[in-house]
Amino acid sequence: MEKENLITSLDNCINHCNHCSDACLDEEDVHMMVNCIRTDRACAVVCTALKNLLTTNYSNVSGLVKYCIDICNACADECEKHDEVHCRECAKACRECAQACTAFLN
Repeated sequence: MEKENLITSLDNCINHCNHCSDACLDEEDVHMMVNCIRTDRACAVVCTALKNLLTTNYSNVSGLVKYCIDICNACADECEKHDEVHCRECAKACRECAQACTAFLN
């Protein structure tokens, strides 16, 4: 069950990160959003890789899960620096994904 929960959280995080990075491009001062965009994109890539790996039933995933926790927390930290709704929602999805990763490892 933890695996299915993690895949659901990864999907949610991927969607929020992609939406956030795209919405950041529409902000008036896009230069202020550069780190947010880059972190969103990196987080989406890592979460996608982990999701794809989990669906193969390959068992040695703990290293990638641990890295996913790191990038999700980094993305949440970055998004929390901004007041935009899309950033706040992305930060929440990233924190939830990091928690799902932690639960999967335990």
